[in-house]
Amino acid sequence: SENICYPAKLAHGHIEALLADGVKTIFYPCVSFERKEFEAADNNFNCPIVALYPQVAGANIAGLRSSEVRYLKPFLNLDNRERLPARLAEVFADWGVTPAEAKAALAAAWAEDARFKEDVRAEGERARAWLAERGMRGIVLAGRPYHLDPEINHGIPEVIRGLGMGVLTEDSVIAGPGVQRPLRVRDQWVYHTRLYEAAAVVAADPELSLVQLNSFGCGVDAITTDQVQEILEQAGDAYTVLKIDEVSNLGAARIRLRSLQAANAEREGAAVETRPAPAARPFTKAHRERHTIFAPQMSPIHFRLIAPVLRRHGYNVKVLERTTNADVECGLKFVNNDACYPAVMVIGQLINNFISGGADPDESTVVITQTGGMCRASNYAAQLRKGLSDAGFPQVPVLALSAQGLETHPGFKITAGMVHTGIQALVIGDLLQTVLLRVRPYELDPGSATKLYYRWDAICQEWLGAGHSPTLGKNLGYRQLLRRLVREFDELPLLNVPRRPRVGVVGEILVKFHPDANNHVVEVIEEEGCEAVVPGMLDFFTQSMYTGDWRWENLGIGKRSRHAKKAGIWLFDQYLKPANAALAASKRFQPPTELHVLAEKASQVVSLGTAAGEGWLLTAEMIDLIESGAPNIVCAQPFACLPNHVVGRGMFAALRRRYPQANIVSVDYDPGASEVNQLNRIKLMISNAFTADTANLDERRHARI
Repeated sequence: SENICYPAKLAHGHIEALLADGVKTIFYPCVSFERKEFEAADNNFNCPIVALYPQVAGANIAGLRSSEVRYLKPFLNLDNRERLPARLAEVFADWGVTPAEAKAALAAAWAEDARFKEDVRAEGERARAWLAERGMRGIVLAGRPYHLDPEINHGIPEVIRGLGMGVLTEDSVIAGPGVQRPLRVRDQWVYHTRLYEAAAVVAADPELSLVQLNSFGCGVDAITTDQVQEILEQAGDAYTVLKIDEVSNLGAARIRLRSLQAANAEREGAAVETRPAPAARPFTKAHRERHTIFAPQMSPIHFRLIAPVLRRHGYNVKVLERTTNADVECGLKFVNNDACYPAVMVIGQLINNFISGGADPDESTVVITQTGGMCRASNYAAQLRKGLSDAGFPQVPVLALSAQGLETHPGFKITAGMVHTGIQALVIGDLLQTVLLRVRPYELDPGSATKLYYRWDAICQEWLGAGHSPTLGKNLGYRQLLRRLVREFDELPLLNVPRRPRVGVVGEILVKFHPDANNHVVEVIEEEGCEAVVPGMLDFFTQSMYTGDWRWENLGIGKRSRHAKKAGIWLFDQYLKPANAALAASKRFQPPTELHVLAEKASQVVSLGTAAGEGWLLTAEMIDLIESGAPNIVCAQPFACLPNHVVGRGMFAALRRRYPQANIVSVDYDPGASEVNQLNRIKLMISNAFTADTANLDERRHARI
């Protein structure tokens, strides 16, 4: 893909070169977790591309599938010293490596690594002393380890030296923890923790400046660049970032570096202006009593049901139903423009609600979710706090919700009753989506399916909000509600016509479900004469539970929690069984594929350790759609969404090899994307779907609606 990050393109090219040189064994591990260098950091992930890209290479480079080449891409956890020797022995068992040998080799490697890092720090101290003796400024050229490669940094270190300044790497100046915590962002990527620590060193030393290298397409740096800038500006220091990719034009970089040099000369002896970081304001018990909690839209069908659940448990929640162009423009103004489209949309929607006068910032709270995973979505709350502060609303509390409890708020508590009704809401939302999309393209009376949906949307909202339904009677239970819902859609009068081509929609969770984000892709599919199929939302929240055993066996994580995750899967199944039974008893509908079956399907193509973004589930959904008669698929993703480059577009080639009938199109969504281009790509895919469907006309005649 042309919009994946530059280092991934280079990795791809290096593998091709190795194969061209006749290399027969390539070891390219998936390293989700690095060693944690600073205990105060929130986590120790690698970025999604470093962690997961070896799978993309294996799926797309023909030479790696040759029977003559051994391609090893195991998942490793470098932070688990106890488990890693045994894991490496498993990987290299054919070479006769034993756990004892692996343990000895790792001990030697870690000792040498410690000596190397000490040497680097000592050399940094020597270089800083040398610069001080000569009255020269030092530039900490901060980036990731691969930025040391001249092929990647394009000679920027030489440009700096040519300007009469010294060059230091970030790890050469770090002697120990120096960052004042907590940071605004979740400090969860190891290399970027190093950047923050280096920025703290530079902020404390008037003879140092920091220049950060940022590769095009690196979505993670939408988070890290803002945080490094804040650390420096809190001390009144200047910040410079250089974007670099395969274009080696150094003119712009040279201008930026000269500007930094001139700015530093002007600042010598002058008073500096410091800028405080946005403060996190918790959601308190007082806020619960009087604040309206505004939630961004993500999935209209589901979120209309979630809101009454929260209101039932004492929270005055209001979902902002629609996202406008003004909201997106607001997001572009107050969110780093390298952030993904969902962040721009939801943060812009919330901030613009105050700018436009839709809410009183002194009587309001905003709520947003945190995934806790390695993708940048874990930092939406941090981006929202910064955006609110920059827009002039620092007093608005941000209620950040996560299953892991990443943040705690005195005024909010997840109770058993809330979980109970919340799961019911998700099951009902998935069920409503399934039955509506199945019948709407075939309704005998135009608008009748939508009218029936709104009837049941209202019934389900009152049932979830009050525990009973005045419309259908106070004694209506969960099972009866589901059965009656399915029965009414099952009895809706439909046209007696052959079934239309089915088009699945998968992708990043917000772009997949949010009509304003995907330019109403479901409506486009139906207007083009097809039946849309959108896999449900519940599996997104349960997929991490299913992989508890895998994480323990391969990464040595979750010895105890894996048992709790199994219990969680069992619990969710109890809520799903009545819905699946209602679908199975109908004439028109089929229950969705169970999660363990989806996992088995996905594992044939991608590892279950693929946990960033939508993870292995996205690949599983595409396989399931193809195998269930919907080989036509729109994969909707934000531009430069790193996880989707792995589990979405990165797996297309593998799926097409396994399923020649697969008719998949990738559609990028972002504020600057051409809607015409998006529509053209979707319509071309649909045209191919009709061509294939015509060849099976006799079979379709028997599949009456």
